[in-house]
Amino acid sequence: MKITVIGVGHVGLVTVACLADLGHEVVGVDDNQSRVDSLRQGVVPFYEPGLPELTKAGVEAGLVTFTTEPAEALDGAEVAFICVGTPARADGSPDLSAVQAVAATVAKHATAPLVVAEKSTVPVQTGRRIAQALALESRARGLSVDHEVVSNPEFLKEGTALEDTLRPDRIVVGADSQRAHAVMRRVYEPLLDRHRCPYVATDVRTAELIKHASNAFLATKISFINAVARVCELAGADVWQVADAMGHDARIGRAFLNAGLGYGGSCFPKDVEAFVHIAAEMGYDFGMLRETQRINREAKSWPLRQLRRMLWNLSGKQIAILGVAFKPQTDDIRDAPALEVIDALLAEGAVVRLHDPVALGHLRERYPDAIFCDDAEDALRGAHGVIVCTEWDEYRSIAPDQLQELLEYPVVVDARGIWDPDKLTAAGLEVASIGRPTP
Repeated sequence: MKITVIGVGHVGLVTVACLADLGHEVVGVDDNQSRVDSLRQGVVPFYEPGLPELTKAGVEAGLVTFTTEPAEALDGAEVAFICVGTPARADGSPDLSAVQAVAATVAKHATAPLVVAEKSTVPVQTGRRIAQALALESRARGLSVDHEVVSNPEFLKEGTALEDTLRPDRIVVGADSQRAHAVMRRVYEPLLDRHRCPYVATDVRTAELIKHASNAFLATKISFINAVARVCELAGADVWQVADAMGHDARIGRAFLNAGLGYGGSCFPKDVEAFVHIAAEMGYDFGMLRETQRINREAKSWPLRQLRRMLWNLSGKQIAILGVAFKPQTDDIRDAPALEVIDALLAEGAVVRLHDPVALGHLRERYPDAIFCDDAEDALRGAHGVIVCTEWDEYRSIAPDQLQELLEYPVVVDARGIWDPDKLTAAGLEVASIGRPTP
């Protein structure tokens, strides 16, 4: 099949590369000329393991091309995926102006009926509005092309996006006709044959809700275990043992039960806020999700409370920050919890020493007075304390004796639970470990 992907950001580019890997001819279209030029040269503008290689393989096989011209991209296509951003407005509602613009572009340039697939995360009933926009634009141009709109939400995680797309737990497609479902089954037929994952067929509105419900539930699970961590700290218990025992229950599962600084990134904060807003517009107060948000905000203040307890005055103190991306295996700093920690430190007059394996380049303009360190040892050397904000594997291998040797003051705030607090204490370090008793 020839498939068009409109918007080649994180979701869009992963979609391009993976659909080509399934054997389709895929055209990625974007209005950002410099991004298109970079992709034509094989340069992926963000960090995602394996994506540059898979994209290059698609280009070399003649299955992947990039363009800024919608007419070229849509010519002969059977499916057009919408993969543009839906950022939050000030009131928490998603800004769908880019989605509407894509609908107008499709109606303007498509000369044959298309299946238009929402892959951007959008509120329920957006499919109906896209269909209206397609029809209005077509009529305004005197065209009679009858497009169909489906919802095909993505469930990829940054850092494992290729694995999540090519070996998914499920493929969800919401369509209001058997013809549209048949087309989407053809899109994913190689994957369904290869991986035998379920094809979940629903109507459009149900599929739109599945995405928001999934992300909101995972965010709630994170906030729940962070609330349990506070109780564990007060009671002298260990949240990691609590989470492990909970995870053995098949009804609960261990995933997303790691206590820490809360959720961040481009999806969970925006999608939870959007779901609260959508529910309120329809007349339902989603109080559970508002509490999820409150606990998430509180989680980000935990490291500063620990540092103040151990160091008293932070002004002039040098504090090492290990990890600034919102999670390992990505350079994404959007809504990264570490940013709030850094901002709070700077507001109290601390000097921050920053390290992250891949994300530092995004921070130099934001923090011109910070000390940017090429490796973790450099960040730790001479610091009056360290905060672990992102659980990169390379930090786990730092030994307690090494921390003791490098730090000016033996103060460790482990906000991700990567080190054994007993071993740190035995090495003479003063330790605050998330969800564990305070010595």
